[in-house]
Amino acid sequence: MEDKVKEAIEAIRPALQNDGGDIEFIRMEGKNVYVKLVGACAGCPMSQLTLSNGVQRYVRETVDPELVIVNETF
Repeated sequence: MEDKVKEAIEAIRPALQNDGGDIEFIRMEGKNVYVKLVGACAGCPMSQLTLSNGVQRYVRETVDPELVIVNETF
């Protein structure tokens, strides 16, 4: 399933890159998928909305409806 999640994230990356940001897959633990928003997305006040309404929705539709996307900040 991790490979499918990575493929889904790769598919949505161009949309984030068009806005000057990007997303990196960090790891997957159970149904939690840890990612890191970078570039313009990292400091954007709308980043949580991007994760829930954009990335999480797409990954749930294409891979598994129970997955949760978590933004890991270091």
